[in-house]
Amino acid sequence: MGDAKAGAEIYHGIETCRQKVLQLLQESGLPRGTLPLEGIEECGFVRETGFVWVKRQKKYEYLYKTTGTLTSYAPEVSAYVEKGKMKKIKGVKAKESLIWFTVNEMKIDDPASGMIYVKTSIGIGTYQAIKLYEEEYDKYMVN
Repeated sequence: MGDAKAGAEIYHGIETCRQKVLQLLQESGLPRGTLPLEGIEECGFVRETGFVWVKRQKKYEYLYKTTGTLTSYAPEVSAYVEKGKMKKIKGVKAKESLIWFTVNEMKIDDPASGMIYVKTSIGIGTYQAIKLYEEEYDKYMVN
C-alpha cells in the first residue's frame, strides 16, 4: 500500500480529516453517510490515481440506523474513488443475517435512480437508496 500513497495529499487531525473526506465524497458524487467519520485521525488522497485512505487508532463498528446494517471498519480503510464509484475497498465488512461480508465496491450507475449499489468480494450485491446514507449522516453521524 505504500507505493499507492506516493504523491499523496496527507492530512491529520479529526476535524481536518472530517472536512477533507466530506469534500472528497461531494466531489465524487457519493453520499456523505458512506463512511462514518468518527475518530479518523489521518486521511490521504492521490488525485492522479483516485487512491484514498483513512486511519483510526483501532477498528470501528457502526450500526447504520437507516438500514439496520452493522459495519466494521479496520484501523485503515482504503479505496480508489472516481465519479460515482468507490472500488477496490479494503478494510470494510458488513454483517447481514449473522454473516460478515467484505465490501469491495460502491457505485452509483444512474444518479437519477437514487440508488447506490454495494457489492461484496464474493460478487453478491444490493441496491440501497442514496437518501438513506444522506439521512444517516444528517440524523446520526453529525456530532
